[in-house]
Amino acid sequence: MDLVEMNYADFTKMILTLKTDIYHQTVQENRNIIHVNKEQTIIKNLEKIFDATLEISNEKGFQAMSMRDLAKGAGLSSGGLYAYFPGKMDLLTMLQKHGRKMVQEILFKLVKDAPDHVSKLRIALKTHLYLSEFMQPWFYFSYMEAKNLSEPERHNAIESELTTEKLFAAIVSQGQDAGLFEPRDPQLTAAIIKAILQDWYLKRWKFSRRNISVDQYANFIVEFVEAFLDVHGTETIRLKN
Repeated sequence: MDLVEMNYADFTKMILTLKTDIYHQTVQENRNIIHVNKEQTIIKNLEKIFDATLEISNEKGFQAMSMRDLAKGAGLSSGGLYAYFPGKMDLLTMLQKHGRKMVQEILFKLVKDAPDHVSKLRIALKTHLYLSEFMQPWFYFSYMEAKNLSEPERHNAIESELTTEKLFAAIVSQGQDAGLFEPRDPQLTAAIIKAILQDWYLKRWKFSRRNISVDQYANFIVEFVEAFLDVHGTETIRLKN
């Protein structure tokens, strides 16, 4: 599949295997607190627990979510939940680490496979946006619940944010060095790109009201950023939709 021309449907099909691999990693990293033997059972129930946590927390707040609420939402017994984590803060840490791993591993893998600087920019923009659509409840939750994280986890969340911003800054800088992008400040450009991408998952109502699809927004962002950087020197790749 041509990653530069991928749409959201292509993206979701492509990352299903990667998603499963990352769940396996999460299980292995938390084997010391998970008291269930079968890995497939763990993965199935962890996904239910994570999904229920995000749904309930985004409605009423993580601190207001009771274990009874979570058990009902995940379809497990209250006692059964404790086989996966000792307490709510352990769940929060596990969920945040899992989400960050999903974002960084998929984003960096797809960008690494890009054949040139212009393609790298386009793939990075689309992948980040499509991840925020695919994982919208987690992205929103992470933004809203940052205040409830422990100090180490808050630091990790900030570092994760800076890591993706540094990726965009590096792509811009490399494109400039190759003579393909105009000399704009890479760090400021990356910060603005992140803000534009965040608007999609933080203010979804605006785009829903205007009937803007994720593919339309992806193509607009690509065109907007390329216009700002005055991308030149390569053949223009036609965007879908």
